[in-house]
Amino acid sequence: MKSEDIEKNLQEHTENGQKVSPILPEGIKNYLIDIDGTICDDIPNEEPERMLTAEVYPDALITLNKWYDEGHIIFFFTSRTEAHREYTEIWLKKHGFKYHGILFGKPRGGNYHWIDNHLVKATRYRGKFTDLIEKEVTIQVFDDEHHE
Repeated sequence: MKSEDIEKNLQEHTENGQKVSPILPEGIKNYLIDIDGTICDDIPNEEPERMLTAEVYPDALITLNKWYDEGHIIFFFTSRTEAHREYTEIWLKKHGFKYHGILFGKPRGGNYHWIDNHLVKATRYRGKFTDLIEKEVTIQVFDDEHHE
């Protein structure tokens, strides 16, 4: 799927008779993927000269390109700043990553807790990219009185 195809694949969605934000077709995922320490060496923003020589994690390249080829949406979501865009895009192209876009300026420091009106699934990178597997875990949720 190419970037321009993302909008064409969005499906209208209604709740209580009102149009709400569109959704992707069943089985298509919006992947938001960190860069430093996830697909390559962990390079701090304070040392941007290292960004062009960071070692790629081969399993990340293979897995992400496979997901892209399967029609999933691949966006990088990084703490790098807009000032690092050129280095970042050069590096991604050099290593052959397929992706739809990059979002810069993710807050630094980790300990992320994403709140959204759409389903969000999070996977912590721990040194190896593979296809995802099912696993039951305990999560924090809002007390909406629906205890499923």
